[in-house]
Amino acid sequence: LRRTIMRHSTERLCAILPNDYAPFYRTIMRHSAEFIDSAMVVRYYTSKKAHMKEYRPRIADTLLSQKLEAKGAILIQGPKWCGKTTTALQIARSVLYLQDPQEGKQARLAAELNISSLLQGDVPRLLDEWQLVPELWDAVRHEVDMRDAFGQFILTGSTTPLANMAYTHSGTGRIARITMRPMTLQESGESSGQISLSGLFEGEGPIQGVSALSVVDIAFLMCRGGWPKAVGLPQHIALQQSIDYVDSIVESHLVSYDGVQRNPERVRNLLRSFARFTATDAKITRIHQDILSNDNERLSYDTTHSYISTLKQLFVIEDLPAWSPKLRSRTAVRSSDVHHFCDPSLATAAIGATPDDLLNDLETMGLFFESLCIRDLRVYAQALDGNLAHYRDKNNLECDAIIHRRDGSYALVEIKLGGSLIDEGAAHLLALAQNIDTTRMKKPAFCMVLTAGRYAYTRKDGVHVVPIACLGV
Repeated sequence: LRRTIMRHSTERLCAILPNDYAPFYRTIMRHSAEFIDSAMVVRYYTSKKAHMKEYRPRIADTLLSQKLEAKGAILIQGPKWCGKTTTALQIARSVLYLQDPQEGKQARLAAELNISSLLQGDVPRLLDEWQLVPELWDAVRHEVDMRDAFGQFILTGSTTPLANMAYTHSGTGRIARITMRPMTLQESGESSGQISLSGLFEGEGPIQGVSALSVVDIAFLMCRGGWPKAVGLPQHIALQQSIDYVDSIVESHLVSYDGVQRNPERVRNLLRSFARFTATDAKITRIHQDILSNDNERLSYDTTHSYISTLKQLFVIEDLPAWSPKLRSRTAVRSSDVHHFCDPSLATAAIGATPDDLLNDLETMGLFFESLCIRDLRVYAQALDGNLAHYRDKNNLECDAIIHRRDGSYALVEIKLGGSLIDEGAAHLLALAQNIDTTRMKKPAFCMVLTAGRYAYTRKDGVHVVPIACLGV
């Protein structure tokens, strides 16, 4: 193995040897030949292989490959722990770990002397947590211009420093963006994916399918979340991951983002209040008042707004924007965003809710179930070159999610736990579809009620009823 490593370049090694060995080879190639002996190879390989988990394919894999074919650099952004680096490593040929204490320190020194040296390596080159050396943004943009080639760099980051720093260039035309999120149920293996969202857009139907998950399973998955490290673990360990994530937000994430010291207890109170308004369009003033009712010291509205803004830039919070369709009748459409965490497990952890708590409070479970479905739909919509929005008007007609694709096609989705609520959701969808002015925009490709139930079917009125554990991209 040592002789093979010495004879070939990193790129050649990755081509001729098994993919799951690639991280090992790349690490070895960072060291000079004189430091590589047989004992080191055996020790390193044995320790890494023993702790290496099988990579679960992500929907972002295909998207990343496609983007790299058309752009010089790709920025993968999203919340911490969602798998950005692991996904990027599946395609990267060299890597710079800026969070590594030693490597990061050397990189910051190099950035002051000759930043282009950090960009040298087999391509695509991964710059992990690039925002720790913000000058890399302009350096990558310039290097892409100079090389005049696609597929050169992958940047990963868990914050959006672009909003806070004066860059000389936005990266338009050189750097494309992908937002990664925690795993969908299809990616984690809990959804069979037998009902294809792309198939529904193509007119497939009537549909049929059976979910393997019960409501009890769904309650657990809402509390566990889609964090890759939590998937496949025993329940009590898996549930601890989202709790630790919330603790990390309170104790360090906000401080490490911009260096501003924040009261940890106030951050925890904010997360708890925000969780209570999950899947609602409550105004920030109402959330602020809820925080004040649990805060002994007076908290200003501006501080509340600042905390929420920072959590959005950390991708912890990802609100759902409003949709403005062309309607037949004059109706005042609400423009407020609907509040969601990037993963429902953060909401359950923030209020201290267990799976049993949710099963004993179906109203709250319904709100968190909506947040779970929104998480998955965002990922599926992104894979179909679309995005997600919601609709609510002054007459209380609502649609929890609208999947709107770049080609103008769209679908209307209501999210209900099940039972008689399915009829209510279908009625909302049909009423909204009837009110859309199809002379000015397309008619809906389909209407769907997402549920926590067992069976997928198409109703007589044409509305699809789909368990979230049957849905896939």
